[in-house]
Amino acid sequence: MLIALDMDGTLLNGEGKISEPNRKAIAAAQAQGHIVAVVTGRARKDALAPLREVGLVCPIASLNGAIVTLEDGTVISEAPLERAAVRPVLEWVREQADLYCETYTGDAVYVGLHNRAQWEALASEVAEAAPEVKWLVNKQFQQARVTYVDDIRTVWDDPARVMYKLLIFALDRKRLLDAASRFAPLPGVTVTSSHPHNIEMNNERATKGEALKQLAAHYGIDMRDTVVFGDSHNDLSMFAVAGCRVAMANAAPELKANSDFVTLSHEEDGVAAGLEQVLARRGTSR
Repeated sequence: MLIALDMDGTLLNGEGKISEPNRKAIAAAQAQGHIVAVVTGRARKDALAPLREVGLVCPIASLNGAIVTLEDGTVISEAPLERAAVRPVLEWVREQADLYCETYTGDAVYVGLHNRAQWEALASEVAEAAPEVKWLVNKQFQQARVTYVDDIRTVWDDPARVMYKLLIFALDRKRLLDAASRFAPLPGVTVTSSHPHNIEMNNERATKGEALKQLAAHYGIDMRDTVVFGDSHNDLSMFAVAGCRVAMANAAPELKANSDFVTLSHEEDGVAAGLEQVLARRGTSR
């Protein structure tokens, strides 16, 4: 089997770690001959960190499937954004003080210094009245290893930097909908979300579902023998094509409605519990 795991809200707990029960369950599945892959919105280096911390080696489909790599880092598929298509909307985003934007390229995740300063100021202003806002802002900063630049336009204009994903974060959901509505009509662009306070833009060919197909084809595994675990809307494309769909207890209602069963939450070692059920149902055959 090919087992594909989302990271944030699925494999990782609230501290961004892989628990020991989850590690043991993954290692056991690998020992039985199954392929366990990570399929995430994170950049590859940000996905590698928690895996290496517990000694796991897996194929990784990063940036919502924009880049698919094998265990040794060999790239088998990639789908970058067409910068000419997204640039006009990016200029609009840059001018909005209440929108935080990350640009994911092949080498780093970039943020304009002015954007970071805007958000730190916002978090400080409302920290006492709304501490959850400060927590959200800090969590967003912690999820990716970001490179700050004086002017983000230098990244957007550099042809040597291939853009694979854009992430926009906002505290006001209406502002996110506004941003999403501006990206949605762009040719070759798909808009998804991995959190209630963000939207993510990729090449329309860069979906977790397409990444799952690429990995299955590479390993010669029938799509009926694929199992996926997820919690957010950007996991729906995997749920649409996988043989078995497992939603986390903390998953969005739409994922639960489209799942074969619901496991425990990401704080309760839900991946380990779900894998135990899957392997018990299907036996140990690949």
